[in-house]
Amino acid sequence: MALNMKALLAMICVFVGCCSNVVFLELIIKIDPGAGNLITFLQFLFIALEGLIFTSKFFTVKPKIAMKDYVMLVVLFFGANVCNNYAFNFNIAMPLHMIFRSGSLMANMIMGIILLKKRYNFRQYSSVAMITAGIIVCTLVSSGNVKDNTHHSLKVDTVYSDFFWWGVGIALLTIALLVTAYMGIYQEVIYKRYGKHPNEALFFTHMLPLPGFLVMASNIAQHWSIAVSSEAVSVPVPGLNWSISFPLILFYLLCNVITQYVCISAVYVLTTECASLTVTLVVTLRKFVSLLFSIIYFRNPFTLSHWLGTVLVFFGTILFANVINQVKDAYQARAQRQLASDKEKTKLKTG
Repeated sequence: MALNMKALLAMICVFVGCCSNVVFLELIIKIDPGAGNLITFLQFLFIALEGLIFTSKFFTVKPKIAMKDYVMLVVLFFGANVCNNYAFNFNIAMPLHMIFRSGSLMANMIMGIILLKKRYNFRQYSSVAMITAGIIVCTLVSSGNVKDNTHHSLKVDTVYSDFFWWGVGIALLTIALLVTAYMGIYQEVIYKRYGKHPNEALFFTHMLPLPGFLVMASNIAQHWSIAVSSEAVSVPVPGLNWSISFPLILFYLLCNVITQYVCISAVYVLTTECASLTVTLVVTLRKFVSLLFSIIYFRNPFTLSHWLGTVLVFFGTILFANVINQVKDAYQARAQRQLASDKEKTKLKTG
């Protein structure tokens, strides 16, 4: 799996941007647990405004990709999120929800086989199975203290009806998983058809959903008021002998929005440089790193099961990237270059 520098830089930005984004998200949620809609809206607004100014240049630049394809991506994105969120109404516990979302690598591989007629070798199947198993193990252990967030909004009268609604919830999670995987495949197809335009794609996929936030306007306004009235924090200005003071949640929101921009823009660059399965692998590993960081941050015990999951993910990643063969090939290439150089030197001496 040869990577160019652009893809490598994008991967680094995914890990740095996304992992630091999770930190600021947790800091906000600890103060205001209901701020989810406000956070998402500000992220979309910031990315859309940045794209409007620098990419679209206030809609003066003609899009390279057809608008119907962007609309399709947005519909898929919202469809997957609605299914994921609505599954809680059907007796689905939070740990099970988290485990399902850990299966994105496997889902992407299945969709690639079905839609793109891709064929993978035994090494790739094994690595994906190891990574998926490792994340599931770590998620199961880490979700021990997670409360069951099932809303139980549907009345359950019997064991059979209970099982039926649970089955509906599982079906919703499965649909969400496959739709998310299809979205990755669809992006890959779009870029093959129209060429690489990550900044344009980033702009339109964040600009088009903005009207949808009108439904959540009152909730967003309520949590904005909470953010504005939160305790003040002083931030020193580099190079100057004074500091700026503003509400703590607003500071966290600003950091969250900036790190989210770094994260998501890097993901979009990655979609243009790598196959969808590789992108899913990077995003999945990023989630795994965030999970480990969360364990350390909240001082939760790192058990034997965590070690098992980490080892599975680590070796699965090495297997997927074919690191051993790449190192061997690099060593052989270096040896050949050295041999050629020695022959050239011998020829010059004898000549």
